[in-house]
Amino acid sequence: MEQRSVTILGATGSIGTSTLDLIERNPDRFRIEALTAQRDVAGLADAARRTDAKLAVIGDPGLYNDLKAALAGTGIDIAAGPDAIVEAAGTGADWTMAAIVGTAGLRPVMAALKRGGILGLANKESLVSAGSVVTEAARASGATMLPVDSEHNAVFQCFDQAAPRNIRKVTLTASGGPFRDWSVEAMRAVTPAQAVKHPNWSMGAKISVDSATLMNKGLELIEAFHLFPLESHQFDAIIHPQSVVHALVEYIDGSVLAQLGSPDMRTPIAHCLAWPERIDTPCKTLDLAALSRLDFAAPDPVRFPALTLAMAALAAGGARPAILNAANEVAVAAFLAGQIGFLDIAATVNRTLDHYDPAAPADIESVLAIDAEARAITRSTMKALAA
Repeated sequence: MEQRSVTILGATGSIGTSTLDLIERNPDRFRIEALTAQRDVAGLADAARRTDAKLAVIGDPGLYNDLKAALAGTGIDIAAGPDAIVEAAGTGADWTMAAIVGTAGLRPVMAALKRGGILGLANKESLVSAGSVVTEAARASGATMLPVDSEHNAVFQCFDQAAPRNIRKVTLTASGGPFRDWSVEAMRAVTPAQAVKHPNWSMGAKISVDSATLMNKGLELIEAFHLFPLESHQFDAIIHPQSVVHALVEYIDGSVLAQLGSPDMRTPIAHCLAWPERIDTPCKTLDLAALSRLDFAAPDPVRFPALTLAMAALAAGGARPAILNAANEVAVAAFLAGQIGFLDIAATVNRTLDHYDPAAPADIESVLAIDAEARAITRSTMKALAA
């Protein structure tokens, strides 16, 4: 494999640091073009120094001077602000990791896709909120979009792209989060500190809460619909506490292919980073004898209504997924700030979906307008209930 130039959007988050770990283990195969972060100046500067990045960009423009001081004398170019992140995304690296959380990553994803090359997509909100817009941009430029999420990457490894007609169903697995066995009454008292402690994966606060409500799995089902050419009813989810089987692809002859691996994001990242080849990783080797058992169960719609809301949004299409995603981001932020309870997250999202139903977005500007309005409605309804 020829050496690839790499840009990492969101270099200091969990996905970004895992990507950097793999790249630093393979310095002859990858070189860093650009690294971005929103506010973590120290983390960004350290990563840029270690990898001899050409460009480092901090999203908060007020931190430009801090980054400049941190990288003084290195020769690394620096920039700041949202527009600078978009520009970094479009620099034309061979391979770009899209790991900015939330709709903030949408414009950078579009910039990277328009330049072509390979995009490792870890920003699920791009496909949830703007699925058809994003996939059309990839088609128009000839860009290759590879799914980084462990579940979608598992599907990618098992899915017969040449003959999707032979596939009956795709099932994504969910750990069930830290409250998979809790009663509804117990879940009413869940604290943010409890919700961010995922039993299997090391993730950021927002995605950990999404995993705890199962909204994350709902968003992933919507994302899968845009990644793989099947109908919405052909996607499903199942609880799998061990997080060893990441997805299953069922064929019309009854065969079911599954991808298994230890719960370490470096496995799917490595698959995308080296695709179509493979690279070695430090991930723990899967020992099935030591595991001795793999458990599965159907999700409980009573205790986890967020998954039901997401599946309904997927079936409805149009602007519903974008509204769902925006309302959820606001509700999760409010929960983490101690402003609403854990069970209020799904209830808040549901109220926004009841209050807002615009036409399907046709471009990025309309996606962002729908997102902004959904957020405003969500905040307004929360204030009304708190009054």
